[in-house]
Order: sequence, then C-alpha cells, then structure tokens
Amino acid sequence: MKLDKIKRTEEGVDNIYSRTVKICGISESKVTAMISDILESEKEATVDITSIVGEVHIKVSAAAEDKKAARKVIKPVVSLLKEKFGNYIYTTDEEVTLEQAVVDLLVANGLTVSCAESCTGGMLSARLINVPGVSEVYKSGYITYSNKSKRKILGVRRSVIDKYGVISAETAKDMAKGLAAITKADICVSVTGNAGPDAAENKEVGLVYIGCCIKGKTAVTEAHFTGERNEIRQAATAAALSFLRNNMLEYYSRVTFGNGEEE
Repeated sequence: MKLDKIKRTEEGVDNIYSRTVKICGISESKVTAMISDILESEKEATVDITSIVGEVHIKVSAAAEDKKAARKVIKPVVSLLKEKFGNYIYTTDEEVTLEQAVVDLLVANGLTVSCAESCTGGMLSARLINVPGVSEVYKSGYITYSNKSKRKILGVRRSVIDKYGVISAETAKDMAKGLAAITKADICVSVTGNAGPDAAENKEVGLVYIGCCIKGKTAVTEAHFTGERNEIRQAATAAALSFLRNNMLEYYSRVTFGNGEEE
C-alpha cells in the first residue's frame, strides 16, 4: 500500500501521520502471521514491518487532509496491534530503544539490576549503561568467561559444569542465582552460550541460555541464533534484554504494574 494525497508546505509534509509499534520477544515470521488479516484488509493506512536484531517494528502511516485526520485513520490500526501483541510491545515511541524501555521500567518501579555475562562479553551491560539515568538502577556487571571465573565469582557448582557443561540451562541458572547472592540486586540476568565459530561441548554454534533471577525465583530460556560470531552475540544481547523485561513484567505485574494488590 502506498501513501497518496501527500500535501507539502514550506516546512514539509503536513498531512501524513505515523506511529511505530515496537515489539520484542516474537520473531518477524510470527508477527507477520499474526497481522496477516490487517495486511490483507487495511485499505486506508500503510503497514510496514521492519526487523532489527531481536525486535520487530510495525510502522503504521496514513495520509489525509491534515495530520489530525491522518491520526484518526491509524488510531484503530494501532489499537488492534496493541490488542494482538499486548506486553510484547515495549513502546510506540519512535525514539525509545529496547534498553531505554527496560531502564525506564526499572527506574519507575525502583528496581535494581545486575548482569553476569559469558559469550556476550559485556554487551548486555553496555546497552543498559548507554541509557542516561541508568545509575539509579544498575548495580554491577561481571564478565565470567572462563569456567574458573564462573565458579569462583558466581559460585557456579563444579558438579553442574561437569554434568551439564558451561553451555547449559543449569549453568545459566547457577550464574543468575550466584549473581543475586553477591550483588543483592532485585533482578539478575545471566548469559552463557556458544557464539562460534566452532562447536563446543558437542553443542552447536548459536546455542545460548539466558537466566533471570527475581527475588529468589529463577527462570531460564534456551535460544538458537545464526550468523557470524558478533551477530550471535548481538542477538543474544537483545534476547537477554527482552527476557529481562518479560520476566520483570510477569513477576511484578500483580503488585507493581497492576492494581496494587497481589492476587
């Protein structure tokens, strides 16, 4: 679909309005499938899908007699997207990044975070620290790349490494729990995996485990990425931000983000 009836003034276009719905935690193929009905039926607005590392952006635009009218055209489309994707939407603000949304959520609710990274090598901490004001919530980060550092710093059990390997859900869980014990942060995130270029522990390149410990409750997710080494590390970092956000929303929704009363 193409925008038409574009009106230009000395200042530029004044009858086009757009909103970008930013989604994390769902693949582009799934997003496309979920909005296939919108793509097929929508006649007045333009709906464009863009995929970046770990995210999918849906831009809804319309041209009308003026911006107010164009805004009216896209409003029901954006509302429908919000209904479909719920908490997978982290913002509808073009300027807000995923890490900004995560930090804003932490700051707004007075929660602290720490990170323990292996294959990402500090990329997760770097993205968080790139956000102004993060000092209010970011406590510390550890790059525990070697097996020895995982054991000595984070307290990962040797028996876990021997039985399951460093690239495992069990190690990611121990890393997150150990980090929580030493930093006392409200939320602790761990990342361990194989970014390549060669297989390790008989586990394929691109296999990554992410752990998230909140108030003693630890969840772990398994992810599979493709690409070059740095591409896998970037994808793992984005996935860790998404996993952190989703776990934060799930754990605190009943009290912090809900009506104030725990169910």
